[in-house]
Amino acid sequence: MRTSIATVSLSGSLTEKLTAASSAGFDGVEIFENDLLASPLTPEEIRARAADLGLTIDLYQPMRDIEAVPPQEFERNLRRAEHKFRLMNRLGTDTVLVCSSVSPLAADDDALAAEQLHRLAALAQEHGVRVAYEALAWGRQVSTYDHAWRIVEAAGHPALGTCLDSFHILARGSDPKGIEDIPGEKIFFLQLADAPLMAMDVLQWSRHYRCFPGQGGLDVTGLVRHVINAGYTGPLSLEVFNDVFRQADAGPTAVDAQRSLVLLQEAAGIAAPPATVEPTGVAFAELTTPDAGAVSDLLGALGLRRTARHRSKPVELWQAGAARVLVTTDPVRHRDGLALAALGLESPDPAAAAARAESLLAPVLPRRRAPEDAPLDAVAAPDGVEIFFCATDRAGLPNWREDFAPLPEAPLPDAPLPAGQGGEPGPAAPLRIDHLALTQPWHQFDEAALFHRTVLGLRPQESVDVADPYGLLRSRAVTNGDGSVRIALGIGAGPADDAGRAQHIALATDDVVAAARAFRKAGGRALPVPPNYYDDLAARFEFAPGEAETYRELGILYDRDEHGVFRHFYTETVGRVFFELVQRDGGYRGYGAQNAPVRLAAQHALRPGRR
Repeated sequence: MRTSIATVSLSGSLTEKLTAASSAGFDGVEIFENDLLASPLTPEEIRARAADLGLTIDLYQPMRDIEAVPPQEFERNLRRAEHKFRLMNRLGTDTVLVCSSVSPLAADDDALAAEQLHRLAALAQEHGVRVAYEALAWGRQVSTYDHAWRIVEAAGHPALGTCLDSFHILARGSDPKGIEDIPGEKIFFLQLADAPLMAMDVLQWSRHYRCFPGQGGLDVTGLVRHVINAGYTGPLSLEVFNDVFRQADAGPTAVDAQRSLVLLQEAAGIAAPPATVEPTGVAFAELTTPDAGAVSDLLGALGLRRTARHRSKPVELWQAGAARVLVTTDPVRHRDGLALAALGLESPDPAAAAARAESLLAPVLPRRRAPEDAPLDAVAAPDGVEIFFCATDRAGLPNWREDFAPLPEAPLPDAPLPAGQGGEPGPAAPLRIDHLALTQPWHQFDEAALFHRTVLGLRPQESVDVADPYGLLRSRAVTNGDGSVRIALGIGAGPADDAGRAQHIALATDDVVAAARAFRKAGGRALPVPPNYYDDLAARFEFAPGEAETYRELGILYDRDEHGVFRHFYTETVGRVFFELVQRDGGYRGYGAQNAPVRLAAQHALRPGRR
């Protein structure tokens, strides 16, 4: 189906919004009146600009407080409306949105509303314009879609139809099944928005917290199915009022918006993009640094060993068991210190995973490689982290490990090594990457959650709020079915919260106590944990003799859930990255969220100027 977006959904000037909508692949736009009034362009110039960009102007909006008003007020409304209709002719659009009245003058009189809307539609028809009447969820007399339809039906004018808005319908708790009783040709327009489920005034909810379909808790997909069943053939259009979107760059927001409509059409059975390919594991995490010295010491203390070097690039492979970390040294492009730049995900079908990602508008990344290098597909996540689709050591498929030459006398790449030393395998060594935590730019959290769920095929868990000394952090984990891929997405306390942009890699071990001892013995710097934490821990849980004292000595944190036990410790942050060694016992499923405030406070205390 054709796709459209209201200019109010994007930030910037009207020309910036039009450009962003076109670049994201939208077919049309709704022009919000304020955007036109603030534009230096004439309506004719706006029309030409949209046409040059391949956009139709599908709707002009809104007209307010029109119907069920006293005669003198209605006559003034008609004069105002005729001006709008002439303006629409100049813009080149033929449909205007009329919201149900919120005026204190509006009477509880459906017959009067129908009569006046009939007259409005007759005037609109003279100018080649259609009127789409929409029930605002907070309308004074008309607040539900079925009530609005009854008035439209009673008015009985061919230039008068209804506009359906998923937010207004679902926020009121209305049953959308009744939409199928409306003739499709009388549904003049469909506006779509999702929203998180919130207990608050519906007007404030609507004006500040709408989001794109799939990012909230409303059943937008079910509503769209009913609208299609009714015979609607117009565009799927997004009208999203959101404080964050209004401050974010229009380009990425428009891409996120278009992606949400592709996914909505997939869920509603309207379109069929390439199927989801769920990843089966983590192949590697890639760090970039201007100087590999500090991170080499850190990785060695954690029990990883440098096992191979890329044949043509300044990239080294560090490994213990299935835990693989690539370190790329680039003093020119990465002057800001250590950062997590890329993530390799094991995929049962890398080509299909890449095709899925590309169909959902994930930016496909060009990759500089030598002719002999393995051809790997990669896309960019919303936060800029590169996602590679990998098939490690699988016959017949490109294998990224073949790009690396083993170092002389390096241990076997899959042999788990004890932390801090070589020799025989031991329980202290990392076994695999347990999870990664990626803090998102403050305005891209919902976009990131949608990307990881739909592009990468990961399953979202419940959002968690974590207390930080300087605000409240929000986190949401996404995982595959068996937990072999876990990514915790977070958002900082505010737009300027640079500390919140830290990323971390958690490595799984069978014996976190032995790992912590070996880490300290090798010179590793663990994050200091306040003594008060351990005093509280002893009050909350019962431990074997000496167990709590061991945790206090080594800086190990502890948590339990209904499935098992979690023990973990953190390293100090290097650049923007820190590591965590974790031990999960008995099927523990979480991430130690109860301990996050302690970790965050300790990290803040180590920031320059806070010691």
